[in-house]
Amino acid sequence: MKFKGITDVFFDLDHTLWDFEKNSALTFRKIFEINNIETNIDVFLKQYVPINLKYWRLYREDKIAKADLRYARLNETFEAIDLKVKDSMIHKLSEDYITHLSSFNHLFENTFEILDYLSNNYNLHIITNGFDEVQYKKMSHSKIDHYFKTITNSEIAGVKKPNPKIFNFALNLANTSANKSVMIGDSYEADILGAKNMGMDVVFFDLDNKTVESGIKQIDNLIQLKKYL
Repeated sequence: MKFKGITDVFFDLDHTLWDFEKNSALTFRKIFEINNIETNIDVFLKQYVPINLKYWRLYREDKIAKADLRYARLNETFEAIDLKVKDSMIHKLSEDYITHLSSFNHLFENTFEILDYLSNNYNLHIITNGFDEVQYKKMSHSKIDHYFKTITNSEIAGVKKPNPKIFNFALNLANTSANKSVMIGDSYEADILGAKNMGMDVVFFDLDNKTVESGIKQIDNLIQLKKYL
């Protein structure tokens, strides 16, 4: 059943439109080659992915700073795979990662198709916890920036999803209201519960088809949004 009365559609960026894991893996391959880090990239990523998610959760909860996140996720991964890397190199890798991440811009299947479809009838927006200096590059380099009327990130809002203040900031920036808006994202806690608690409609984008509370609309391919919008 389609949503009624919706004028504005808000998307998360990473893991929802922009294929973070694929682009991140390609970035690590590149910066390890640049810096002569000799390790099996698949072994590294197997450890890094959950460690990164752990530190992003801490960052989202304001328990660590951005600089700590960037250093600690790499340091802990190298420790997990028993690879000795100097602190100076970890800091360089951290900077190189941010520099090169937006040079890879794989999007999830049907991203352009659904944005073309939705932009004919709705105002489109982004709400992201990602870093200000990186998110704009990701969007422009992947050629999706022109679809969006507004872009709200946690650094300009001063808080991170699921804090209601970032949703209020985004709604005010978009000159709309919660009851006319829908949020689409991959994080059940940050995107779905955060927006739902604001009175927004929600769609959970989940490639793994996790079981969530009844009544939450769920998709595993962006084109399925046509069922609801």
